[in-house]
Amino acid sequence: MDAFYASVEQRDHPELKGKPIAVGGSSKRGVVAAASYEARKYGVRSAMPSVTASRLCPDLIFVKHRFDVYREVSQQIREIFHDYTDLVEPLSLDEAYLDVTQNNYDYPSATIIAYDIRRRIYEETGLTASAGISINKFIAKVASDYNKPNGQKTITPDEVTEFLEKLEIRKFHGIGKVTAEKMYQLGIFKGMDLKQKPLEFLVEHFGKSGAHYYNIVRGIHNSPVKPNRTRKSLGAERTFSENISSELFMKERLEQIAEEIEKRLSKTDIAGKTVTLKIKFRDFKTQTRSKTLNEFIHRKEDILKIAVQLMEQERFRESVRLLGITLSNLDNEKTEEEKQVEVQLGFGF
Repeated sequence: MDAFYASVEQRDHPELKGKPIAVGGSSKRGVVAAASYEARKYGVRSAMPSVTASRLCPDLIFVKHRFDVYREVSQQIREIFHDYTDLVEPLSLDEAYLDVTQNNYDYPSATIIAYDIRRRIYEETGLTASAGISINKFIAKVASDYNKPNGQKTITPDEVTEFLEKLEIRKFHGIGKVTAEKMYQLGIFKGMDLKQKPLEFLVEHFGKSGAHYYNIVRGIHNSPVKPNRTRKSLGAERTFSENISSELFMKERLEQIAEEIEKRLSKTDIAGKTVTLKIKFRDFKTQTRSKTLNEFIHRKEDILKIAVQLMEQERFRESVRLLGITLSNLDNEKTEEEKQVEVQLGFGF
């Protein structure tokens, strides 16, 4: 995600858009947790003392963190990831690895999947994301730092060697400032310089990490994507450009959301028993209501019926900025005739 915490604050507080903001405390002992791109232009970075940040950017606006909101948005984004593949390895609230060698959609390439995921993140959360696509986690991570914000970069198998040889050492993921300085002293400034050093030389100067550097500059990084959870729910949300008050409009939006969930269920071949309706009001207060059924459902009509019933239990004193539906208590209860044929895709570009 692009400047995740700061972007969430700018989304939820339109008056902050386009302004340099820092998430964190402004006191003398405060530390910047995240900085907007407007603040980064002045050199403000995460983990920087707030006093230093204020000196670099006198107009910097400090915003108190809301980690509960960030976790909520992060979960929403991870649900999008899991619509495409179960092989999702979260690194933090705002970053994850995905293996889409086999995926739940009929897209022929990882590049198209990354674009579609970024599109959906923007449509469903109002936030932008960047992506890197390549043959392994290391190169994909490096590529993700290019074309930010709101962009992506693909390194195809044929491009890996040249890309790594030309890459500046400080841009290699996992090589920090101290290690980079040591490499500079040894005459290593780019990937090509690193590649020319024998394994014994690198191990002598960098210990066990030397073998790692020897491999990654050759594009060798065999660590698989390690998913850490079984899917427990599937949902979709919509944040509206303008708050809505009409229950008729709300029902229309719920129908669109239910239709989206039905499409995703048909791809993942699952059904669920519990429907949860989420409503976020103009003042950002959130209300959720759930209903658990005796049977599994997966059709739009069934999901919508329950969601509308839950909505009609609510007394709307404020206009609504977001609606969401989640289906949980998942299981595979469809008939053989309804099941989708699994398609195995190569990791195309």
